[in-house]
Amino acid sequence: MNADDKLWRTLREDLDALRPATNLPGGRRGFVVTALGSGFAAAVCPTGPLLAQSITTDAAGLVAGEVKIPAAGGDMPAYRAMPASGAGHPVVLVVQEIFGVHEHIKDVCRRFAKLGYLAIAPELFARQGDPSKYSSVPELFKNVVSKVPDAQVMADLDASVAWAGSQGGNINRLAITGFCWGGRITWLYSAHSARVKAGIAWYGRLTGDVNAETPQHPYAIAASLHAPVLGLYGGVDTGIPVATVDEMKKRLEAGGAAARASSFVVYPEAGHAFHADYRPSYNKAAADDGWKRCLEWLRRHGV
Repeated sequence: MNADDKLWRTLREDLDALRPATNLPGGRRGFVVTALGSGFAAAVCPTGPLLAQSITTDAAGLVAGEVKIPAAGGDMPAYRAMPASGAGHPVVLVVQEIFGVHEHIKDVCRRFAKLGYLAIAPELFARQGDPSKYSSVPELFKNVVSKVPDAQVMADLDASVAWAGSQGGNINRLAITGFCWGGRITWLYSAHSARVKAGIAWYGRLTGDVNAETPQHPYAIAASLHAPVLGLYGGVDTGIPVATVDEMKKRLEAGGAAARASSFVVYPEAGHAFHADYRPSYNKAAADDGWKRCLEWLRRHGV
């Protein structure tokens, strides 16, 4: 049996092992959400309409749409976009904000796919609730986001990687990027998975309170990254002080090779969610520069 045959057998075994499992972190079972919603989450812009400059990327030349990923407890809904032709596309995990896999996250997947990537965004809140149904951010956080265990997220991302490999994606060229809630997850998964070659964390918090669901934060895993992470942060983000970025830099410098190879860009005039082109927080200059740096980071690290 050659190396490729062994890889595919391992992937099939991973998928088969995940499908029947029912016992999940936190004692939860199965999926509450079995399909992705359309449009934007109700809580996205509670104070006003979506911005007119919201970017829409078409699906011409792509295979794009909802898929089901075998995961612990059943099939997890996800959005996938990839080129309609060719094979062996590098894989990018796209991790959602607190609003779930809504239209902006789907659009980001299509942007990556236009550049030759297989991009996949799993709905990582699907066991705890449907984020699209909440019109209040505090209620969304209380009833859904705060109940999502990090251990569950790491396992669901592992399942997403296995699924991407089973669909012909090149999981030896794997990256992860995420926004806000997903930015924090990007740091954690880059320490969890030895397969990841590069991470890009957009304004993900670096420290905070710990509990059973979130037992550690990026501060705690900084020294043990498997892959270098590019952190893209806003200089006037009131929820993530620049002082926490400076502390993270110190922790990275004291770590292994991947930690020391990590880097930050702080945009002095940008606040939180500066990449979110559908929200008032959007900062086009920072978003455009961040996207350019994101793509350069992927190329630099072989993804």
